[in-house]
Amino acid sequence: MLNKKYPFDPSLKHHFIIAFGLAIWIFVFLYFTEPLDVSEFQKSEKLIYLPLYGLLGAFCYLVFLPIQNYIHKKNDQNWFVKSEILFFLIFILVSIVIARIFYLYVIVLGEQNPYTLWYHLKTVLIPAFSTILPIIIFGRFAFGKYKIKQTEAQKIEIKGEGNYEGLRLFFKDVVCIQSSDNYVEVFYLSGTELKKSLIRNKLSVLADEFPQLLRTHRSYLINPFHFSQWKTANSKLFVLLSHHIEVPVSRTYQKDVKTVLNSTTI
Repeated sequence: MLNKKYPFDPSLKHHFIIAFGLAIWIFVFLYFTEPLDVSEFQKSEKLIYLPLYGLLGAFCYLVFLPIQNYIHKKNDQNWFVKSEILFFLIFILVSIVIARIFYLYVIVLGEQNPYTLWYHLKTVLIPAFSTILPIIIFGRFAFGKYKIKQTEAQKIEIKGEGNYEGLRLFFKDVVCIQSSDNYVEVFYLSGTELKKSLIRNKLSVLADEFPQLLRTHRSYLINPFHFSQWKTANSKLFVLLSHHIEVPVSRTYQKDVKTVLNSTTI
């Protein structure tokens, strides 16, 4: 359960939107509900201290973003349920510390008998988190789902003749496709790892469906994006692709292949 993938959007822009919304929500909530000693503030004090509470909430959210991005990259651009739980634990801890410092050294500085830490937690901070966390959870989940839809829309689908055959990939992750009797073997990247998958289809069908793939041989289609260098052996021409994949270039396709690949390396 903890290792299950969780919707996540790494866009800093969207996280700043969440932080801004959080700041507005905290201010509005405190201003109109006046929990505890907020009602004791004069109107001018409300307009000073309550926006600061909102800014503190936004700051507590944003301060974790560098750590969040580090965890995301360390997990090969994946985000899991345990990653989301870790985020909220750190957010709550940091928020409690900063809110307590703000209360002691700004709100009640110089006054006698401030709230004890336990009373402050029980009557102010914990109720506040019960209204704040749902906003953050919803915002993060909604942006994560939106990111997934955007990502899926950018993928291509290499279909097979069977009902359940096929691959959904980013075009840039397709390295090459090789014909194998009534099947094609798709070489593609998953993260930094090279993988291959056998699909029942014809190379000619895929060549028509994906004209951005380059025909080098009656048995091969390549993605020009992965071209590395030329190679000649025994008077035959080959192209070297990423991950040391070697693909032959037949005389029939040499002129077109050289034109396309030489233009991509200029």
